Amino acid sequence: MTGTPLVRDQLDLVPDAILAGRAADGDTAAFEALARRYGPHMRACARRLTGSYADADDVVQEALVQAWKQLESLREPAAVKGWLLRLAGSRSIDYLRRRRNHTSLSALEESGAGLEPAATAPGPESSAVASSGTEALKAALSRLPEEQRRCWVLKEFNGQSYEQIAQTLNISPASVRGRLARARITLVREMEGWQ
Repeated sequence: MTGTPLVRDQLDLVPDAILAGRAADGDTAAFEALARRYGPHMRACARRLTGSYADADDVVQEALVQAWKQLESLREPAAVKGWLLRLAGSRSIDYLRRRRNHTSLSALEESGAGLEPAATAPGPESSAVASSGTEALKAALSRLPEEQRRCWVLKEFNGQSYEQIAQTLNISPASVRGRLARARITLVREMEGWQ
């Protein structure tokens, strides 16, 4: 471990690159600060993909254990947030693959996976329209092939780049582009009545 240990309050002010570097050197307090800082983002990512808060918590725990073990391999310490989110996405995909062996995969159908209607005017008519639109989108997403749905969720909900999605799913960026294009065409066609 290098340098003097930092107190928790001080860690909240330390840039990601320094925390990642210290954590890679074995500073558990620095790693805990990164986990506190980005754990909620990782949980949101995992929740969108798995469809469950409990499953998301398990996924985040797995991702953080993996991050701790692999932190030395992080090439750009300042990019630790994106790296942690990719690990959470990757662990979520692995979780879904494991779950698919036991039950049919339909995380978006089961819980909406973050497709709650936007908070606009709280009137009953707008709530009904928003709810109906959300249900139509959930149904359209559930009919997409699994590979297209995964790409779409990682791009649209998690804001990942083609390269990040390719890395998460272990496919080429060209495959990501193709799957996203097909998913968008299908969703546009199925959602025409909601434009």
